[in-house]
Amino acid sequence: MTDSPDHPGPDGPAGPDGSPAVADGQDTAATTAKKARPHGKFRRRVAAVAALGVGLIAVGGLYAVFAPEPQTAQAQPDQALVARGAELYNETCISCHGSNLQGVTNRGPALIGVGDAAVYFQVSSGRMPMARQEAQAERKKPIAEFDPDTPEGQANLEALGAYVQANGGGPQVPQQTGAALIGSDPARGGQLFRLNCSSCHNFTGVGGALSSGKYAPPLAPANEEQIYTAMLTGPQNMPRFSDQQLTSDEKKDIIAYVKSVSEGGNNVGGYAAGGIGPTSEGIIIFIVGMAGLIGFAMWLGAKS
Repeated sequence: MTDSPDHPGPDGPAGPDGSPAVADGQDTAATTAKKARPHGKFRRRVAAVAALGVGLIAVGGLYAVFAPEPQTAQAQPDQALVARGAELYNETCISCHGSNLQGVTNRGPALIGVGDAAVYFQVSSGRMPMARQEAQAERKKPIAEFDPDTPEGQANLEALGAYVQANGGGPQVPQQTGAALIGSDPARGGQLFRLNCSSCHNFTGVGGALSSGKYAPPLAPANEEQIYTAMLTGPQNMPRFSDQQLTSDEKKDIIAYVKSVSEGGNNVGGYAAGGIGPTSEGIIIFIVGMAGLIGFAMWLGAKS
């Protein structure tokens, strides 16, 4: 017997084309399931990516914790030199800077982190040991034991610096000395000096007064190593200039400029009115001009 549209077959009512008819509820459920499938796939993809990211982070963290550190070669200090430096430190420095470089309140600052560069600058220039407590350590003739112009003094400076470097760390004295620290481009050094140094040391390094009884010292008496180590360590009110701020070559060019104006006769101040640039010349012109005007006015008054 053939099924008719009015008589449902085994699978339900027949459609117009003879195919089984689908109930409205079933059609709505199927459509909803089809629409929901893309969202489910997207969620699964996001979850997979997140799981992958978490896994990568975990692997990286485990590697950072358990991976062996690379071996780096480090120069070991000369123990005999350090021992000699300890003797010198205990003789001349311990009363102000403490037995462990920790400093002594109202007597001397800590030396941790200053390096042998600061030791060379302060001691070779006679600023340390200080004669008395004052606003600023003045340059003076170094004690004979640390005179950089003598072989013994140079050896003692090296030993004292090695002791402070071994126990406190910090900037180190450059390996080059003397003329080797003078750069090849004093013109660039002059530009860098005017940009970084002239506000305190004036245009030609003659120095100048600062606040609270402090001052920027003249640079002419300083040797090449002292200028270089001063830039590294920033004594007194001076800022530090690391190799990221001023490269080694730039520091050498600044030294070349300073030496050219202090020893080489490079008078960048114009007329030699103290060598401090146009300020002094402007004052002189102002005084002479005003005196001339006053004299001319007095002459006119007397004549009338």
